[in-house]
Amino acid sequence: MEKFNYKKSADILALSASMTDFTYKKHCHEEYALGVTLRGIQQYNLDGSFQSSHKNGVMLFNPEQYHDGSSFDRAGIDYVMLYIKPALFLEIMGKKELVHFSSPIVYDAQLAQCILSLSQAIQNGKDESLCSELLLTLVDLVSNTEINTAHRNNSALVKRAKEMMFCNIDNVLKLDDLCTEFNLSKYQFIREFKAHTGISPYQFFLNSKVEHAKQSIEKNKDIYTAVAEYGFVDLTHLNRHFKSVFGITAYEYMSQLN
Repeated sequence: MEKFNYKKSADILALSASMTDFTYKKHCHEEYALGVTLRGIQQYNLDGSFQSSHKNGVMLFNPEQYHDGSSFDRAGIDYVMLYIKPALFLEIMGKKELVHFSSPIVYDAQLAQCILSLSQAIQNGKDESLCSELLLTLVDLVSNTEINTAHRNNSALVKRAKEMMFCNIDNVLKLDDLCTEFNLSKYQFIREFKAHTGISPYQFFLNSKVEHAKQSIEKNKDIYTAVAEYGFVDLTHLNRHFKSVFGITAYEYMSQLN
């Protein structure tokens, strides 16, 4: 049986998950994501490399880092994840520019316990002040061990293409407009974009729509506003894509945050 429980506190989203047959489609999150595998073996493709997180493995994802996800076998996996907005993460670190995790998976008992403590506090509805203190401890710990400033920058083409997509996030993907902007054929543009991001323009655009719909639900507590704001055909359309990224429907997600 698949279980995905989301709770939010102090601007941190905590996920407690248990899954067997469920498979995440390729996607990314705008936040830094830190998690711990509690049971089983979690497998995923990340930046062109195959990763396996065993029990007590600490998984570290940078913002906009594309990955999928599944269990190694039918025995399934249990894990927790914390999603932290880059602005908040960098504020605590005292940094202005994005920093990146140096390793995708580490086995660090202290770091794992810190993630678990914050996850449990959020899931159990503890005071926001306590969650903030635990977050400070977590960021201080991870910044001293698993952070570097060297990372691959997106090309100017990809940066501009993303800006154009975000400006039309409530519509359909205007691939012809993007190709005209860069004086490239459709196939040249797709190849160039995918070479830098690891994902096609369509997948990026759809993922962005789902991420923005999630933020709308958190803000407005209204799934139909999210459908209308971000150009989904109907609630079924949103739910199908929402579930492929978050494991539950948009309505279930809204209900868990109430």
